[in-house]
Amino acid sequence: MSSHESHPPQAGGFRDHLPDLSTPRFTTMRRQDAHEYANAFSESGQPPWLHALYLHWRDLFKEPFRGVTTDGKVRDGLYSVQDEGVPVGQIAEAAGTLLSKLTKEQREKTLYHVDSPEWRSWSNPEFLLSDKGIRLDEFAEDLRNGVLAVLESALSPEGYQKAISAMRVNHFLGELIQAPAVINEFSYNFVLFGEPSASRLWGFSFYGHHLCLNIVLYQSQIFVAPWFTGSEPNFIDDGPHKGTRTLEREELLGLELMQDLSPEQQARAQVYKHMKDPEMPWGRWNHDDQRHLCGAYRDNRIVPYEGILVSEMSEKQQDLILGILHEYLLYLPRKARQMRLDHVKSWFHETYWCWIGGYGNEDPFYYRVQSPVIIVEFDHHSGVFLTNSEPAKFHIHTLLRMPNGGDYGNAIRPMTDPYKQEFTWAG
Repeated sequence: MSSHESHPPQAGGFRDHLPDLSTPRFTTMRRQDAHEYANAFSESGQPPWLHALYLHWRDLFKEPFRGVTTDGKVRDGLYSVQDEGVPVGQIAEAAGTLLSKLTKEQREKTLYHVDSPEWRSWSNPEFLLSDKGIRLDEFAEDLRNGVLAVLESALSPEGYQKAISAMRVNHFLGELIQAPAVINEFSYNFVLFGEPSASRLWGFSFYGHHLCLNIVLYQSQIFVAPWFTGSEPNFIDDGPHKGTRTLEREELLGLELMQDLSPEQQARAQVYKHMKDPEMPWGRWNHDDQRHLCGAYRDNRIVPYEGILVSEMSEKQQDLILGILHEYLLYLPRKARQMRLDHVKSWFHETYWCWIGGYGNEDPFYYRVQSPVIIVEFDHHSGVFLTNSEPAKFHIHTLLRMPNGGDYGNAIRPMTDPYKQEFTWAG
Protein backbone atom coordinates (compact mmCIF):
# COMPACT_ATOMS: atom_id res chain seq x y z
CA MET A 1 0.00 0.00 0.00
CA SER A 2 1.35 3.42 -0.91
CA SER A 3 1.96 6.18 1.61
CA HIS A 4 -0.84 8.16 -0.04
CA GLU A 5 -3.37 5.43 0.65
CA SER A 6 -2.30 4.67 4.20
CA HIS A 7 -1.51 8.14 5.56
CA PRO A 8 -3.23 11.09 3.88
CA PRO A 9 -1.27 14.29 4.48
CA GLN A 10 -2.21 16.49 7.42
CA ALA A 11 -3.92 19.69 6.31
CA GLY A 12 -3.47 22.23 9.07
CA GLY A 13 -0.20 21.56 10.86
CA PHE A 14 1.21 24.90 9.80
CA ARG A 15 -1.18 26.77 12.11
CA ASP A 16 0.84 25.48 15.06
CA HIS A 17 3.73 27.58 13.71
CA LEU A 18 2.20 30.98 12.98
CA PRO A 19 4.61 33.82 13.81
CA ASP A 20 4.16 36.61 16.36
CA LEU A 21 3.06 39.48 14.15
CA SER A 22 3.79 42.06 16.85
CA THR A 23 7.56 41.62 16.40
CA PRO A 24 9.50 44.35 14.53
CA ARG A 25 10.08 42.09 11.54
CA PHE A 26 6.37 42.00 10.76
CA THR A 27 5.28 45.43 12.03
CA THR A 28 7.92 46.99 9.78
CA MET A 29 7.15 44.76 6.81
CA ARG A 30 3.45 45.60 6.79
CA ARG A 31 4.27 49.33 6.44
CA GLN A 32 6.43 48.80 3.34
CA ASP A 33 5.76 48.17 -0.30
CA ALA A 34 7.94 45.75 -2.26
CA HIS A 35 10.48 48.40 -3.25
CA GLU A 36 10.81 49.87 0.26
CA TYR A 37 11.19 46.35 1.62
CA ALA A 38 13.95 45.53 -0.89
CA ASN A 39 15.74 48.84 -0.31
CA ALA A 40 15.70 48.34 3.45
CA PHE A 41 17.25 44.93 2.96
CA SER A 42 19.97 46.28 0.64
CA GLU A 43 20.80 49.23 2.90
CA SER A 44 20.75 47.42 6.23
CA GLY A 45 22.38 44.17 5.16
CA GLN A 46 19.96 42.34 7.45
CA PRO A 47 19.71 39.48 7.99
CA PRO A 48 23.48 39.09 7.53
CA TRP A 49 23.34 35.53 6.19
CA LEU A 50 20.87 36.46 3.46
CA HIS A 51 22.77 39.59 2.50
CA ALA A 52 25.97 37.57 2.27
CA LEU A 53 24.16 35.04 0.08
CA TYR A 54 22.90 37.83 -2.16
CA LEU A 55 26.44 39.17 -2.59
CA HIS A 56 27.59 35.65 -3.43
CA TRP A 57 24.81 35.36 -6.01
CA ARG A 58 25.97 38.54 -7.69
CA ASP A 59 29.49 37.13 -7.90
CA LEU A 60 28.13 33.96 -9.50
CA PHE A 61 26.18 36.10 -11.97
CA LYS A 62 29.47 37.50 -13.31
CA GLU A 63 30.61 34.06 -14.45
CA PRO A 64 30.06 33.18 -18.12
CA PHE A 65 27.18 30.73 -18.48
CA ARG A 66 28.12 27.06 -18.91
CA GLY A 67 25.30 25.13 -17.33
CA VAL A 68 25.06 22.63 -14.50
CA THR A 69 27.44 19.69 -14.94
CA THR A 70 28.66 16.69 -13.00
CA ASP A 71 32.35 17.52 -13.37
CA GLY A 72 32.68 21.04 -14.82
CA LYS A 73 32.76 19.79 -18.42
CA VAL A 74 29.72 20.46 -20.61
CA ARG A 75 28.63 17.50 -22.71
CA ASP A 76 27.62 18.45 -26.24
CA GLY A 77 25.01 16.95 -28.54
CA LEU A 78 22.36 16.25 -25.90
CA TYR A 79 19.68 18.59 -27.24
CA SER A 80 18.35 19.33 -30.70
CA VAL A 81 15.93 21.57 -32.54
CA GLN A 82 12.70 19.59 -32.95
CA ASP A 83 9.01 19.97 -33.72
CA GLU A 84 7.16 19.77 -30.41
CA GLY A 85 3.84 21.01 -31.74
CA VAL A 86 3.84 24.14 -29.59
CA PRO A 87 1.70 26.97 -31.06
CA VAL A 88 4.47 29.54 -30.74
CA GLY A 89 2.73 31.89 -33.17
CA GLN A 90 -0.27 32.13 -30.84
CA ILE A 91 2.00 32.75 -27.86
CA ALA A 92 3.80 35.48 -29.82
CA GLU A 93 0.44 37.04 -30.68
CA ALA A 94 -0.53 37.14 -26.99
CA ALA A 95 2.83 38.73 -26.17
CA GLY A 96 2.40 41.25 -28.97
CA THR A 97 -1.02 42.21 -27.64
CA LEU A 98 0.54 42.77 -24.22
CA LEU A 99 3.32 44.91 -25.68
CA SER A 100 0.76 47.10 -27.43
CA LYS A 101 -0.72 47.97 -24.03
CA LEU A 102 2.57 49.09 -22.50
CA THR A 103 3.79 52.65 -22.38
CA LYS A 104 7.16 53.47 -23.93
CA GLU A 105 8.74 53.51 -20.47
CA GLN A 106 7.21 50.15 -19.58
CA ARG A 107 8.37 48.62 -22.87
CA GLU A 108 11.93 49.82 -22.28
CA LYS A 109 11.93 48.21 -18.84
CA THR A 110 10.26 45.00 -20.01
CA LEU A 111 11.91 44.16 -23.34
CA TYR A 112 15.50 42.83 -23.26
CA HIS A 113 17.76 41.39 -25.94
CA VAL A 114 17.18 37.68 -26.43
CA ASP A 115 20.69 36.79 -25.20
CA SER A 116 20.81 39.30 -22.35
CA PRO A 117 22.56 37.92 -19.25
CA GLU A 118 19.56 39.22 -17.28
CA TRP A 119 17.88 35.92 -18.09
CA ARG A 120 19.95 34.63 -15.18
CA SER A 121 19.00 37.23 -12.56
CA TRP A 122 15.74 35.66 -11.41
CA SER A 123 15.35 34.68 -7.75
CA ASN A 124 12.66 33.17 -5.52
CA PRO A 125 12.82 35.04 -2.18
CA GLU A 126 10.19 37.67 -1.47
CA PHE A 127 12.93 40.33 -1.68
CA LEU A 128 12.76 42.09 -5.05
CA LEU A 129 16.47 41.61 -5.72
CA SER A 130 16.28 42.12 -9.48
CA ASP A 131 13.62 44.62 -10.49
CA LYS A 132 13.10 44.05 -14.20
CA GLY A 133 10.03 44.26 -16.38
CA ILE A 134 6.59 44.90 -14.94
CA ARG A 135 5.44 43.79 -11.52
CA LEU A 136 1.86 42.59 -11.81
CA ASP A 137 0.54 43.97 -8.52
CA GLU A 138 1.50 47.51 -9.55
CA PHE A 139 -0.69 47.64 -12.64
CA ALA A 140 -4.36 47.55 -13.57
CA GLU A 141 -6.24 44.30 -14.08
CA ASP A 142 -6.19 44.63 -17.88
CA LEU A 143 -2.40 44.62 -17.96
CA ARG A 144 -2.18 41.77 -15.45
CA ASN A 145 -4.58 39.75 -17.56
CA GLY A 146 -2.39 40.40 -20.59
CA VAL A 147 0.61 38.89 -18.81
CA LEU A 148 -1.43 35.92 -17.62
CA ALA A 149 -2.70 35.38 -21.18
CA VAL A 150 0.92 35.01 -22.35
CA LEU A 151 1.63 32.58 -19.54
CA GLU A 152 -1.53 30.58 -20.17
CA SER A 153 -0.88 30.35 -23.92
CA ALA A 154 2.63 28.94 -23.31
CA LEU A 155 1.86 26.39 -20.61
CA SER A 156 -0.29 23.28 -20.59
CA PRO A 157 -3.72 23.80 -18.95
CA GLU A 158 -2.62 21.75 -15.93
CA GLY A 159 0.73 23.55 -15.83
CA TYR A 160 -1.00 26.92 -15.87
CA GLN A 161 -3.24 25.81 -13.01
CA LYS A 162 -0.15 24.70 -11.08
CA ALA A 163 1.33 28.18 -11.49
CA ILE A 164 -1.92 29.90 -10.50
CA SER A 165 -2.19 27.68 -7.42
CA ALA A 166 1.34 28.66 -6.36
CA MET A 167 0.39 32.32 -6.77
CA ARG A 168 -2.77 31.87 -4.69
CA VAL A 169 -0.86 30.09 -1.93
CA ASN A 170 1.60 32.98 -1.96
CA HIS A 171 -1.31 35.39 -1.47
CA PHE A 172 -2.54 33.24 1.42
CA LEU A 173 0.88 33.53 3.08
CA GLY A 174 0.74 37.32 2.65
CA GLU A 175 -2.60 37.33 4.47
CA LEU A 176 -1.29 35.08 7.25
CA ILE A 177 1.58 37.46 8.01
CA GLN A 178 -0.46 40.60 7.21
CA ALA A 179 2.01 41.87 4.61
CA PRO A 180 0.01 41.77 1.34
CA ALA A 181 1.93 44.66 -0.26
CA VAL A 182 5.06 42.49 -0.38
CA ILE A 183 3.56 39.00 -0.76
CA ASN A 184 0.39 38.54 -2.78
CA GLU A 185 -1.13 36.75 -5.75
CA PHE A 186 0.43 39.18 -8.22
CA SER A 187 3.79 39.96 -6.59
CA TYR A 188 5.61 38.67 -9.69
CA ASN A 189 7.74 40.30 -12.38
CA PHE A 190 7.35 39.65 -16.10
CA VAL A 191 10.20 40.24 -18.58
CA LEU A 192 10.38 39.61 -22.33
CA PHE A 193 13.62 38.54 -24.02
CA GLY A 194 13.66 39.13 -27.76
CA GLU A 195 10.83 40.23 -30.01
CA PRO A 196 7.88 37.81 -29.90
CA SER A 197 8.06 35.76 -33.10
CA ALA A 198 6.68 32.61 -34.70
CA SER A 199 10.05 31.87 -36.32
CA ARG A 200 12.89 33.39 -34.27
CA LEU A 201 14.06 32.48 -30.80
CA TRP A 202 12.56 34.54 -27.94
CA GLY A 203 11.09 33.99 -24.51
CA PHE A 204 10.12 35.41 -21.17
CA SER A 205 10.73 35.19 -17.45
CA PHE A 206 8.01 35.23 -14.81
CA TYR A 207 9.43 35.31 -11.31
CA GLY A 208 8.72 36.14 -7.69
CA HIS A 209 8.29 34.48 -4.31
CA HIS A 210 7.94 30.71 -4.71
CA LEU A 211 7.33 30.79 -8.48
CA CYS A 212 9.99 31.40 -11.14
CA LEU A 213 9.52 30.27 -14.75
CA ASN A 214 12.05 30.84 -17.54
CA ILE A 215 10.46 30.02 -20.89
CA VAL A 216 12.30 29.93 -24.23
CA LEU A 217 10.42 29.47 -27.51
CA TYR A 218 11.66 28.66 -31.00
CA GLN A 219 9.30 27.85 -33.90
CA SER A 220 7.33 24.92 -32.40
CA GLN A 221 9.70 24.12 -29.52
CA ILE A 222 9.64 25.15 -25.85
CA PHE A 223 12.11 25.06 -22.97
CA VAL A 224 10.80 25.70 -19.47
CA ALA A 225 14.06 25.68 -17.54
CA PRO A 226 15.22 26.58 -15.06
CA TRP A 227 12.12 26.82 -12.95
CA PHE A 228 11.40 26.98 -9.23
CA THR A 229 8.07 26.32 -7.48
CA GLY A 230 7.50 26.36 -3.72
CA SER A 231 4.92 26.95 -1.01
CA GLU A 232 4.81 27.95 2.65
CA PRO A 233 2.35 26.63 3.67
CA ASN A 234 1.40 24.19 0.90
CA PHE A 235 -2.29 24.22 1.79
CA ILE A 236 -4.98 26.93 1.90
CA ASP A 237 -7.39 26.19 4.72
CA ASP A 238 -9.48 29.38 4.62
CA GLY A 239 -10.84 31.94 2.20
CA PRO A 240 -12.08 31.82 -1.41
CA HIS A 241 -9.43 29.29 -2.50
CA LYS A 242 -9.81 27.00 0.51
CA GLY A 243 -8.73 23.46 -0.33
CA THR A 244 -5.91 24.47 -2.71
CA ARG A 245 -2.91 22.21 -2.17
CA THR A 246 0.39 22.43 -4.02
CA LEU A 247 3.22 19.97 -4.79
CA GLU A 248 1.36 17.03 -3.30
CA ARG A 249 1.98 14.55 -6.11
CA GLU A 250 5.70 15.29 -6.19
CA GLU A 251 5.83 14.53 -2.46
CA LEU A 252 3.69 11.38 -2.49
CA LEU A 253 5.32 9.75 -5.52
CA GLY A 254 8.80 10.40 -4.15
CA LEU A 255 7.95 8.79 -0.82
CA GLU A 256 6.20 5.88 -2.50
CA LEU A 257 9.29 5.17 -4.58
CA MET A 258 11.66 5.33 -1.64
CA GLN A 259 9.45 3.02 0.41
CA ASP A 260 9.23 0.55 -2.48
CA LEU A 261 12.99 0.12 -2.75
CA SER A 262 14.66 -2.86 -1.12
CA PRO A 263 16.58 -2.20 2.12
CA GLU A 264 19.84 -2.47 0.20
CA GLN A 265 18.65 0.05 -2.41
CA GLN A 266 17.38 2.39 0.30
CA ALA A 267 20.74 2.33 2.04
CA ARG A 268 22.56 3.28 -1.18
CA ALA A 269 20.00 5.92 -2.18
CA GLN A 270 20.00 7.60 1.25
CA VAL A 271 23.13 9.74 1.01
CA TYR A 272 22.46 11.41 4.40
CA LYS A 273 20.20 10.14 7.17
CA HIS A 274 19.39 13.54 8.63
CA MET A 275 18.14 16.68 6.92
CA LYS A 276 20.98 18.70 8.41
CA ASP A 277 23.44 15.90 8.83
CA PRO A 278 26.74 16.32 10.71
CA GLU A 279 28.35 14.22 7.96
CA MET A 280 27.56 16.87 5.34
CA PRO A 281 30.60 18.73 4.04
CA TRP A 282 30.80 22.50 4.45
CA GLY A 283 28.41 24.25 2.07
CA ARG A 284 26.17 21.22 1.47
CA TRP A 285 23.48 23.01 3.51
CA ASN A 286 22.78 26.74 3.60
CA HIS A 287 20.09 28.96 5.10
CA ASP A 288 18.34 29.81 1.84
CA ASP A 289 18.58 26.77 -0.42
CA GLN A 290 18.98 24.36 2.51
CA ARG A 291 19.58 21.03 0.69
CA HIS A 292 18.93 22.30 -2.84
CA LEU A 293 21.95 22.45 -5.12
CA CYS A 294 20.54 24.03 -8.28
CA GLY A 295 18.58 27.08 -7.15
CA ALA A 296 18.80 30.72 -8.23
CA TYR A 297 22.20 31.83 -9.58
CA ARG A 298 23.54 28.25 -9.52
CA ASP A 299 23.66 28.11 -13.31
CA ASN A 300 27.18 26.66 -13.40
CA ARG A 301 27.12 24.41 -10.35
CA ILE A 302 29.02 21.13 -10.39
CA VAL A 303 26.73 18.42 -9.00
CA PRO A 304 28.27 14.93 -8.96
CA TYR A 305 25.94 11.97 -9.24
CA GLU A 306 24.75 10.41 -5.97
CA GLY A 307 22.53 7.47 -5.05
CA ILE A 308 21.41 4.57 -7.23
CA LEU A 309 20.92 4.06 -10.95
CA VAL A 310 17.35 4.13 -12.22
CA SER A 311 18.20 1.47 -14.80
CA GLU A 312 18.75 -0.97 -11.91
CA MET A 313 15.26 -0.36 -10.51
CA SER A 314 12.25 -2.59 -11.11
CA GLU A 315 9.71 -1.70 -13.79
CA LYS A 316 7.31 -0.42 -11.13
CA GLN A 317 10.01 1.79 -9.62
CA GLN A 318 10.99 3.16 -13.03
CA ASP A 319 7.31 3.96 -13.63
CA LEU A 320 7.33 5.92 -10.36
CA ILE A 321 10.39 7.85 -11.59
CA LEU A 322 8.47 8.68 -14.77
CA GLY A 323 5.48 9.70 -12.65
CA ILE A 324 7.67 12.07 -10.65
CA LEU A 325 9.21 13.54 -13.80
CA HIS A 326 5.76 13.94 -15.35
CA GLU A 327 4.83 16.23 -12.44
CA TYR A 328 8.03 18.23 -12.90
CA LEU A 329 7.38 18.55 -16.64
CA LEU A 330 3.74 19.49 -16.13
CA TYR A 331 4.34 23.06 -17.26
CA LEU A 332 5.10 21.80 -20.79
CA PRO A 333 2.30 21.39 -23.34
CA ARG A 334 1.29 17.76 -23.73
CA LYS A 335 3.25 16.78 -26.86
CA ALA A 336 6.39 18.60 -25.72
CA ARG A 337 6.07 16.97 -22.30
CA GLN A 338 5.85 13.47 -23.76
CA MET A 339 8.82 14.09 -26.04
CA ARG A 340 10.84 15.34 -23.08
CA LEU A 341 9.83 12.31 -21.00
CA ASP A 342 10.89 9.97 -23.82
CA HIS A 343 14.21 11.80 -24.06
CA VAL A 344 14.77 11.53 -20.31
CA LYS A 345 13.83 7.84 -20.33
CA SER A 346 16.46 7.16 -23.00
CA TRP A 347 19.03 8.22 -20.39
CA PHE A 348 17.85 5.89 -17.59
CA HIS A 349 21.19 4.09 -17.88
CA GLU A 350 22.76 7.29 -16.53
CA THR A 351 19.98 8.58 -14.28
CA TYR A 352 20.45 8.63 -10.51
CA TRP A 353 18.03 8.76 -7.60
CA CYS A 354 19.20 10.01 -4.20
CA TRP A 355 17.53 10.83 -0.88
CA ILE A 356 18.22 12.77 2.32
CA GLY A 357 16.29 12.22 5.55
CA GLY A 358 14.00 9.49 6.78
CA TYR A 359 11.37 7.76 4.68
CA GLY A 360 8.60 7.07 7.18
CA ASN A 361 5.20 8.53 6.41
CA GLU A 362 5.71 11.58 8.61
CA ASP A 363 9.39 12.24 7.88
CA PRO A 364 10.47 15.37 6.00
CA PHE A 365 12.87 14.61 3.16
CA TYR A 366 14.86 15.72 0.13
CA TYR A 367 15.26 13.86 -3.15
CA ARG A 368 16.93 14.41 -6.50
CA VAL A 369 16.60 12.77 -9.92
CA GLN A 370 19.65 13.57 -12.06
CA SER A 371 20.80 12.66 -15.55
CA PRO A 372 22.72 14.38 -18.37
CA VAL A 373 19.46 16.03 -19.55
CA ILE A 374 17.43 16.72 -16.42
CA ILE A 375 17.78 17.50 -12.72
CA VAL A 376 14.79 17.79 -10.41
CA GLU A 377 15.00 18.48 -6.69
CA PHE A 378 12.42 18.29 -3.90
CA ASP A 379 13.04 19.62 -0.39
CA HIS A 380 11.00 20.03 2.79
CA HIS A 381 12.16 23.27 4.38
CA SER A 382 12.29 24.76 7.84
CA GLY A 383 10.29 27.92 8.36
CA VAL A 384 11.01 31.28 6.75
CA PHE A 385 7.81 33.04 7.76
CA LEU A 386 6.40 30.20 9.82
CA THR A 387 8.28 29.33 13.00
CA ASN A 388 9.20 25.66 12.50
CA SER A 389 12.93 25.45 13.14
CA GLU A 390 13.11 21.99 11.55
CA PRO A 391 12.00 20.96 8.05
CA ALA A 392 8.26 20.34 7.81
CA LYS A 393 5.96 18.93 5.16
CA PHE A 394 3.99 22.17 4.87
CA HIS A 395 6.98 24.08 3.43
CA ILE A 396 8.18 22.70 0.09
CA HIS A 397 10.71 23.83 -2.51
CA THR A 398 11.01 22.18 -5.92
CA LEU A 399 13.03 23.00 -9.02
CA LEU A 400 14.05 21.74 -12.43
CA ARG A 401 17.23 22.25 -14.42
CA MET A 402 18.31 21.06 -17.86
CA PRO A 403 22.05 20.46 -17.33
CA ASN A 404 24.86 20.62 -19.86
CA GLY A 405 23.65 23.92 -21.26
CA GLY A 406 19.97 23.09 -21.63
CA ASP A 407 18.81 25.86 -19.29
CA TYR A 408 17.42 28.97 -21.04
CA GLY A 409 17.41 26.97 -24.30
CA ASN A 410 21.11 27.76 -24.49
CA ALA A 411 22.14 24.46 -26.10
CA ILE A 412 20.01 24.99 -29.22
CA ARG A 413 20.83 28.67 -29.74
CA PRO A 414 23.80 28.01 -32.07
CA MET A 415 21.39 25.94 -34.23
CA THR A 416 18.87 28.76 -34.63
CA ASP A 417 18.92 31.80 -36.87
CA PRO A 418 20.71 34.17 -36.26
CA TYR A 419 22.75 32.08 -33.80
CA LYS A 420 25.30 30.56 -36.16
CA GLN A 421 28.19 30.71 -33.71
CA GLU A 422 28.67 30.02 -30.03
CA PHE A 423 28.27 33.00 -27.76
CA THR A 424 29.10 33.67 -24.14
CA TRP A 425 26.87 35.17 -21.48
CA ALA A 426 28.47 37.15 -18.69
CA GLY A 427 27.00 39.45 -16.10
